[in-house]
Amino acid sequence: MNDPIVGYQLLFSGQVQGVGFRATSKRLADKYLVTGWVKNLPDGRVEMLVEGQKSQCAEFLQHLRERLDDFISDCETTQRVSSKGFTAFDVRY
Repeated sequence: MNDPIVGYQLLFSGQVQGVGFRATSKRLADKYLVTGWVKNLPDGRVEMLVEGQKSQCAEFLQHLRERLDDFISDCETTQRVSSKGFTAFDVRY
């Protein structure tokens, strides 16, 4: 079965800063075969870039939404071409 490599840029809105969003994202990402980063934005949102096999990205994002659903009011998702340039999932500051 062919599971393509994909990339997604996500912008999470809501009460997503100061609640462990980035740390939770990092811990969950380490359980999946995904790479990328997550960071707080000055406007109160959280930005994330995630890359990996489509199925792994979908499972990671579903698990993330289940864990943090109480804090997320909106999520803008844009599919993008995977750069394949990341070796891990990191928290950016």
